[in-house]
Amino acid sequence: MNCSISGEVPEEPVVSKKSGLLYEKRLIERHISDYGKCPITGEPLTLDDIVSINTGKIVKPRPLQAASIPGMLGMFQNEWDGLMLSNFALEQQLHTARQELSHALYQHDAACRVIARLKKERDEARSLLAQADRQIPMSTSVAVTANTPSISNAAEDEKLGPGGKRMRPGISAGIIAELTDCNASLSQQRKKRQIPPTVATIDALESYTQISSHPLHKTSKPGIASLDILYEKDIIATGGLDTNAVLFDRPSGQILSTLSGHSKKVTSLKFVARGDLFLTASADKTVRVWQESDDGNYNCRHILKDHTAEVQAITVHATNNYFVTASLDSTWCFYELSSGLCLTQVVDASDSNGYTSAAFHPDGLILGTGTSEAVVKIWDVKSQANVARFDGHVGAVTSISFSENGYFLATAAHDGVKLWDLRKLRNFRTFAPYDSDTPTNSVEFDNSGCYLAIAGSDIRVYQVANVKSEWNCIKTIPDLSGTGKATCARFGPDAKYMAVGSMDRNLRIFGLPGEDGPLES
Repeated sequence: MNCSISGEVPEEPVVSKKSGLLYEKRLIERHISDYGKCPITGEPLTLDDIVSINTGKIVKPRPLQAASIPGMLGMFQNEWDGLMLSNFALEQQLHTARQELSHALYQHDAACRVIARLKKERDEARSLLAQADRQIPMSTSVAVTANTPSISNAAEDEKLGPGGKRMRPGISAGIIAELTDCNASLSQQRKKRQIPPTVATIDALESYTQISSHPLHKTSKPGIASLDILYEKDIIATGGLDTNAVLFDRPSGQILSTLSGHSKKVTSLKFVARGDLFLTASADKTVRVWQESDDGNYNCRHILKDHTAEVQAITVHATNNYFVTASLDSTWCFYELSSGLCLTQVVDASDSNGYTSAAFHPDGLILGTGTSEAVVKIWDVKSQANVARFDGHVGAVTSISFSENGYFLATAAHDGVKLWDLRKLRNFRTFAPYDSDTPTNSVEFDNSGCYLAIAGSDIRVYQVANVKSEWNCIKTIPDLSGTGKATCARFGPDAKYMAVGSMDRNLRIFGLPGEDGPLES
């Protein structure tokens, strides 16, 4: 008898108590476990309803092909043909595998040769760069001697004062008059100035999202430490931990120039408003003045070595003729931009804390500095006297920014951001947006004075109000770098976008979706 399911003679026959049908044991048990009913009649069926049958040894009948010699020869021929086809397929696979292995070995050998050649070229370039760095100061000195002998002689004849300190020419009466005239002009303009109608609205800022991301710096040393924007041309500059400064044209999404020369990270950088000069400061204790050439590249015009420790900040005066640098050597220097001459180097005898940030007041007669010991100092530029001191922060003051109207000063440190009223010299508001383990790295007013940006583990934008009104957080932008550390943030022209640097190699642009600008590069 045959199985009711397979139609073959069962090896372990069982019979159903209900239907009397014969089955192969393993087949009916599997069917009952899956469906719980008889496969033929459809009646409910359980394992208890089947009974095993004891039979003698069953000899399966031979297939028809094996019942005769010609049939068996045909079976052998079919098996031989299948074996030959299988062997042919294996030989083809072996041949293909050998070809792929040969190609991979060739690619590996070529890659090793390319890597060796690139390493050789890199070492040669490093050697040439080191020679150029040694020659640049000498050639710069020769050029200054040829073009401006009075300045060169003043630097060469520079005398050492008591204690071995350099003697500086000081800020002359003519320069003070220039600074005072600039202050009077800007103050008068500011009283009549109104917020331009083109400034981005609060609703627009609330809708800001990332519209582009640009890998500007090296992957070997990722991180953007500083950032600035030249509004007239919409050019963004970034200073990296890879020792380079990169000039990036936002409308086209193209890198205009990569400025190399510093030996350590670029801690601060600034455009000069007239556009052809650019300043960089570095942890290598130097400041470099770059000038744009006719072909669009930037050449190093001056290398300034007046500081003895890391230079942490650069700020340009409103005249665009002078700038100040602040360093961890506890001094700040006032420079003439055209000559690169340090007119005065100011040391606070009452305090030996290094400076970690600096910014000019919009009118130009006041300088604000932050120290490594949580102190904010206000200086009179004309007399170089410390006229005010703000305490209350915890940790180094990483960033300071004056509001456009000149009334407020925002300072950032490990414990958050403090707002100071410069008219009454007091702290009137404190923001602590992050936990105690997360420092605030940057704070910045926009040019219209309407918004304030704070950078830490994310970016937060506040609406600027007055001393008594609440400053509301209108937008929180997450740090998309994955590092959890946004290092700097700047508003674009009319706050139409925000440029953000983090501890990865990418510059990120946030704005309204669909705004004109480059896509991901």
